[in-house]
Amino acid sequence: MSRKPTHVHPNFPINEFTTGEAWRLFKIMGEFVEGIDSLYDLGPAVSIFGSARIQPEHDYYRLTQDTAALFGRAGYAVITGGGPGLMQAANQGARQADARSVGLCIKLPFEEKPNTFMDTRIEFDYFFVRKVMFLKYGRAFIIMPGGLGTLDEFFETFTLIQTRRVLRVPLVLFGTDFWGGLVAWIREQLVAQRLISPLDLDLFHVVDEPETALEIVESFYRKND
Repeated sequence: MSRKPTHVHPNFPINEFTTGEAWRLFKIMGEFVEGIDSLYDLGPAVSIFGSARIQPEHDYYRLTQDTAALFGRAGYAVITGGGPGLMQAANQGARQADARSVGLCIKLPFEEKPNTFMDTRIEFDYFFVRKVMFLKYGRAFIIMPGGLGTLDEFFETFTLIQTRRVLRVPLVLFGTDFWGGLVAWIREQLVAQRLISPLDLDLFHVVDEPETALEIVESFYRKND
């Protein structure tokens, strides 16, 4: 005898997969199709992640804007999550550099409105589809300071590179003061207890200047293209 799932809440998309509702898979397929159709001609791009809560007067806002503008002038499109905070800063920097500015927006009940600096805006219901778009079209990943979403994006990208599920691309953490404690913990706990290889630390870089981030990315592709 089959049992119907309990505690299903309509506000949580992952719980929409109840018996008889497999048609929702077409909605997921539709999100993939829209993303690929919108971005197929994007060209070289950098994905920039960061907090939605950091305001324009913060130093990290200016540094994110400067970083995006620098990559934009170097010929990269800029991809963000399309929200406020550092995502807005990155899209704003791309716009200033006349680079293509992309926002991959997620529908959340509590999130603030998308920013207004996007040339291409795509909305997603499912985080995992959105993440595929970041990974498929980003030739580099710049991780600015942020909260749980930013940490998730860093560790998932780190894991996929480490396990060779995606091609290796430059992965850059911006802000020694912010990320230094986490990097020390990775070294002192994960590496020391042999939970990861010491060589895994070479899969990402920590920087404090936009120019350093760009040089890491450009150097990587000079060696590997």
